[in-house]
Amino acid sequence: MRIMQLLPELNQGGVERGTVELSRELVRRGNESVVVSAGGLLTEQIERDGGRNITLDVCSKNPLSALWRAHKLKKLIQKVRPDIVHARSRVPAWLCVLAIKGLDVAFVTTVHGFNSVNIYSKVMTKGDRVICVSSSIKDYIKTNYNTSDEKIRIIHRGIDAGEFSPDKLDSDFIESFKELYDLGGKFVAACVGRITPLKNFEAFIKAIQLCSKTMPDIKGLIVGGARGDKQAYFGELKKLISDLGLENLIVFAGSQDKMAEIYSLCNLVVTCSKKPESFGRSLVEAMAMETPVVSTAQGGPLDIIEDGHTGLFCRDDSPEEIAQCILKARRIDFRGLRSYVMEKFGLDTMVEKELEVYRELLQK
Repeated sequence: MRIMQLLPELNQGGVERGTVELSRELVRRGNESVVVSAGGLLTEQIERDGGRNITLDVCSKNPLSALWRAHKLKKLIQKVRPDIVHARSRVPAWLCVLAIKGLDVAFVTTVHGFNSVNIYSKVMTKGDRVICVSSSIKDYIKTNYNTSDEKIRIIHRGIDAGEFSPDKLDSDFIESFKELYDLGGKFVAACVGRITPLKNFEAFIKAIQLCSKTMPDIKGLIVGGARGDKQAYFGELKKLISDLGLENLIVFAGSQDKMAEIYSLCNLVVTCSKKPESFGRSLVEAMAMETPVVSTAQGGPLDIIEDGHTGLFCRDDSPEEIAQCILKARRIDFRGLRSYVMEKFGLDTMVEKELEVYRELLQK
């Protein structure tokens, strides 16, 4: 099969990483992979993995140039002749809808998030098959767009067993990281994600304060970068820590590349987002490293956590509830997290399900 994936850009992010991983695995299984984007940091990786990278503006939201860009995309599709065209974002999906008219090519979309409900977002339900990254996303598009069950397939994001492996850790990095942030001998509870109000870091910070009353060895670790437009919020978080006198209990580690190592040195990973997460990649990555997780009971994590067995759910995102879950999680011996995750959310599982969708359409 020849599969063409389209996304706005190939820089860092969950959609981008998933596209790169799928491209690599398609090639490994004897398929041809073509990735179309406006470019980015990961374009060379596509080529290194045996795929073909094509740069085309499928990113701009300018409606005045949409028809011209759709025309260029149509010419590209006619030249490449893919069996499957797979759009992973709204602008590429709109361009695909315009470009594939009159062409004999199967069209697949993946809904990665709880996009605003409008005509612009509805295009993600126009695929011959609509892949949803969680049950919550499926329910969302069924409720808002009346998308039929026949078209929808749930395929969770896959975790690369090689990338997140307890047997391939950089021990020197772990020791230096612990020393840098004074984590040695501490119970490390981490919150992972970009610095944005939606992640509800305030609740996490206050929960650490509450836990410290009975857990003097607790340390809160926040891993994630703050973009320019989020610097004011970042400043508010640092002020909150100062006002609460938590400078020695909460540390910011910024963006990090060696996430497997960071998950492995943590005792617990917490998510307390104000709005539902579409999936919950940080949870499955942590569990792949045998690290327990706590999450608010909403969105994608509902597919990931078996409450009390593979993690804990908070009833709400209040600091008091999060603190109670942290204290409870410390008393539970969670075992077998990696095998559980790899069976349900391994990269091989994801790729095989994607291929099933493609084969199904080609047989029709």
